[in-house]
Amino acid sequence: MSDDIEIVRGSGNVFRDLGLENPELRQLKALLAGQIVRVLDERQLSVRRAHEMTGIAASDFSRIRQVKLERFTVDRLMAALSRLGQEVEVSVRVHPREIASVPA
Repeated sequence: MSDDIEIVRGSGNVFRDLGLENPELRQLKALLAGQIVRVLDERQLSVRRAHEMTGIAASDFSRIRQVKLERFTVDRLMAALSRLGQEVEVSVRVHPREIASVPA
């Protein structure tokens, strides 16, 4: 076994690096969910209190905290942030993706 360590630079999207489907969508959902969790934590809101404030099911906030995001659309996550008093600003940039060389 060699003691050499190979350093590999990631693409900036762990979902793409792992070869998962729809990596950009997964990353966007993760970022939005992270902001929801940040707001809940900053305000020390339980999922039940967040439900009372927003009308969004406590079980949905629990799923977001557990990063079980399959059932959520981007617009639903953005709506949750809005109901938590957050303004969501979206910016889109489109450019060719660099294709990393894959070892043979």
